[in-house]
Amino acid sequence: MAARDDGLAGGTRADEKRRRIQDAAVEVFSRRGYRAASMNDIADGVGLSKPAIYHYWRTKQDLLVAVYEEVLDESLRGARDIVAAAPSPLEAVRGLIVERVAYTCEHQDLLKICFEEESELPGALAEPILERRRAYEAVVLGVVEEHLAATGHRLPMATKAFVNTCLGAANWVYKWYDPAGPLAPRELGEQVAAVLLPALG
Repeated sequence: MAARDDGLAGGTRADEKRRRIQDAAVEVFSRRGYRAASMNDIADGVGLSKPAIYHYWRTKQDLLVAVYEEVLDESLRGARDIVAAAPSPLEAVRGLIVERVAYTCEHQDLLKICFEEESELPGALAEPILERRRAYEAVVLGVVEEHLAATGHRLPMATKAFVNTCLGAANWVYKWYDPAGPLAPRELGEQVAAVLLPALG
């Protein structure tokens, strides 16, 4: 059956082009850095003219914001799903660490942008992104606190500092993970979790 050439089909094609442009922007931002990248570079990467790029994205900054929003929204949804499905708070923490490491390994280009280009966001655009990040961190903090309350265990540091340590360890693998190395992303995540979880007793 031929595809319908109506508004819905047109909208779908527009979404696909926006997606292709955003994917090209991720590659260019990761390789060249946000400041050095141009809309011409992105247009070349996706095989469209520069005017065509501006039809779908107004500015390079809009593309950067979209990258942040997508990573954080996807991470938050995944974290909530892990906590909801876990048989215990401790297993939820384990799942969160494993997933964070695996996601970071599988999306090194995205995480490079998120951690190295944040200063390029003006305050008005940065605040909604920071709210998403805080919401994600709150999910992790909440389940750690739930485990501590249930077990009576005490950490040798503030709970929030422990959470930040776990997330820092998980996120930093974007710098050094080698996809050609001996460990798959989830295997590395299991190892990182095995190192961090003993602090929870």
